[in-house]
Amino acid sequence: MRGPAAPKDPVEKRPCLYAVLDKTIAGSKDPEGVIRDYVYLEGRLKDQVKFTSGDIDEELLDMLPRMETFRKLVHSVGVSIKAEDQADKEKEVEFQFQCYGKTDKYTTGTVMEATIPCTGEEMVLPVDAYPVNEEDDCFGSFNFIFPEENKNMDLTVKFYVNDGYEVPEIQVDQPVNFDSPEYQDMIENSLVSTGNNYRLKKVIEKCKRGEDVTIAYIGGSITQGAGGKPINTMCYAYRSYDAFCKLFSPCDGKNVHYVKAGVGGTPSELGMVRYDLDVTKNGEITPDLVVVEFAVNDEGDETQGVSFESLVMKILQAENAPAVLLNFAVFMNDWNLQNRLQPIGERYELPMVSVKDAVVPQFEKNRVITKRQFFYDIYHPTNDGHRIMADCIANLFEKVDKEEMAEQDISLDKEPVYGTQFKNLIRFDRTNAEDFAVIVQNGYDAKDTDIQYVERDMDLNGSPEFADNWMNDGSVTGAEFRMTITCKNLVAVIKDSGSSEFGTADILVDGNVVKQINPLDNGWAHCNPQILIDEKESKKHEVVFRMKEGDEAKKFTILGFGVTR
Repeated sequence: MRGPAAPKDPVEKRPCLYAVLDKTIAGSKDPEGVIRDYVYLEGRLKDQVKFTSGDIDEELLDMLPRMETFRKLVHSVGVSIKAEDQADKEKEVEFQFQCYGKTDKYTTGTVMEATIPCTGEEMVLPVDAYPVNEEDDCFGSFNFIFPEENKNMDLTVKFYVNDGYEVPEIQVDQPVNFDSPEYQDMIENSLVSTGNNYRLKKVIEKCKRGEDVTIAYIGGSITQGAGGKPINTMCYAYRSYDAFCKLFSPCDGKNVHYVKAGVGGTPSELGMVRYDLDVTKNGEITPDLVVVEFAVNDEGDETQGVSFESLVMKILQAENAPAVLLNFAVFMNDWNLQNRLQPIGERYELPMVSVKDAVVPQFEKNRVITKRQFFYDIYHPTNDGHRIMADCIANLFEKVDKEEMAEQDISLDKEPVYGTQFKNLIRFDRTNAEDFAVIVQNGYDAKDTDIQYVERDMDLNGSPEFADNWMNDGSVTGAEFRMTITCKNLVAVIKDSGSSEFGTADILVDGNVVKQINPLDNGWAHCNPQILIDEKESKKHEVVFRMKEGDEAKKFTILGFGVTR
């Protein structure tokens, strides 16, 4: 190909910060049928850039999250998307860099947008091409709309800085050597304990005989598969299930069944409510092994360990005596709640793996994998990260297989570490509420369909969580949900929202306000469990949901309840 007679001089590239570097994105259909993917930035952008770009001055990082100071620092935004398959390089992806608005989070802020070719060519969006908008608050997300589902593409987003600002050049990471002795040593470090192997050995032997075995996973967004592309086959849950099949199934995994029940942003407090909904499918499924992952989600657990221990006991006490494996994930800042949760595993002699114990020590020395390679964002693993998590679990499977079986099963008749009063919790919603309570809906007659969607099992597109809910749609003045119930414990699941149409409700038990819930506190459509009653004896109670003064015309959604009778 011949060039121009008088080629232009090259435009000198400005120094830049990396917001995303070679991360895999892939679209799946949302409830409206649009093929989307997101990189969430709200409350994360500073840390996202810090861990991607390296040692950056804190004053510069502090300028990033809000548009006003972002404009002072950033000259332009460079975006490149490269399709992994050659046939997809002729396609285009719609890109948006969304700033949330002050008045209405999703509509009043500035949106920088462009059509990006999938060739890897960088498109540059000058910041000053977008007028100053007084509605701009904080940056919320990078959004992508794809022409086809499940087409993996590599994304890089750069922030080119204005004159007068200097940032260091990024250091290139070497590819991860998954076959190295160092990698295997790292995986070995993840083994906390094989515990009392009686139950897990039984599951393995059952599988080896060709009998049907079900492996279930319950946890947060990491178990859901966030960061894995595609989410159904690249998540640690499926990859460790696949490893189990390859290790022990005599019929190519045909006798091994898979349940994935991760829900993003939710703690074990919700896990104990939804276990029968998402794992056992209301008694249709009997899991033989349950992997429990809440070590990075339980910071918001108001029971400080009781919910997790209750969930573990709820699983262990099932009639078929399933095995339970505890999986301690980790965030980019090296944090998890292993110190709180590991004593529960020790008390009940459970097998445990710690991803934190595997990867954190090597991040700073003798690197097998860098943080940029392990983490998709500041919370979730990449495909490589999910592989490591799966390999940690598979290593435990292999260790247990080689051990002699314990002489007897674990004892459940032990003093709890924190408490197990929620172990017999039963979920109910509007489909079966009459079996548990007398309810007067009074304005809570609608069903909310704009709720959290979750990719369960092998599903790619997601399905609603707590679809049979009670919604106050704001159309009834003085709407008031009233329930009479006899119980020891009661957990309400409330819908969080990012919409300003939702308002704050007072929750009263026996005439006293026990909680005031603002669905906007978390800022997105999300399941929020709240303990309303926690008593030693069962008593009759009246529970009322009432909009606070000033919010009488606002919306509010009760997703469901968990009750111990």
